[in-house]
Amino acid sequence: MVIRNVELETVCGVTSTLPENTLPEFAFAGKSNVGKSSLINALMNRKALARTSSQPGKTQTINFYNINGDLYYVDLPGYGYAKVPQSEKVKWGRMIENYLHKSQMLKCVFLLVDIRHEPSANDKTMYDWIVYNGFRPVIIATKLDKIKRSQIQKQVKLIRTGLGMEKQDILIPFSAETKQGREDVWNLIDKMAAGEDLLTAEEEIQAEKAAEWAAKKAAKEAQQNL
Repeated sequence: MVIRNVELETVCGVTSTLPENTLPEFAFAGKSNVGKSSLINALMNRKALARTSSQPGKTQTINFYNINGDLYYVDLPGYGYAKVPQSEKVKWGRMIENYLHKSQMLKCVFLLVDIRHEPSANDKTMYDWIVYNGFRPVIIATKLDKIKRSQIQKQVKLIRTGLGMEKQDILIPFSAETKQGREDVWNLIDKMAAGEDLLTAEEEIQAEKAAEWAAKKAAKEAQQNL
């Protein structure tokens, strides 16, 4: 997708009424400082529209970004930051629960976890919470550039086991630095925004990748036979 226009359209606090949007919504959840804002900026081809910070707990509202007038990215408050008062954590939890339960246009929830670490108890709770609300979360394992290539499969398995992921659940390793994984996320969003369900979208993407790989292999073999 070519990003022509991005607008932070709505910001919802604890007492705000959620907007009654008519466009598909794609929500992003994750613990504080997991790289959620960096992912959203990478997807939007913007450097700092979603504010990044070294201080965890920065996102304290639900932010709706209108993308090309076609869909919304919904940035949910980060969770798990120890220095935030318990009363604030409860408020943020209610905000997220209210959104997951009431949004009529929510198509998918992307749950971000740090690929370097085993999922925390809060990550597991959020995963279960998303499933309880009727969604199969897509897991985005951030900070891919912080580990060696040889460690990726081990860490992916650790995350799948730690969250209790189903076999069909999707996990996408992602790096905000190299943008690896960005196209995979966008492909899912494109297809779901067009009306496809998550599993159908993933099956089509894998089939397209296989066809592309086969075409490249055939072209290489043809070149070698010249």
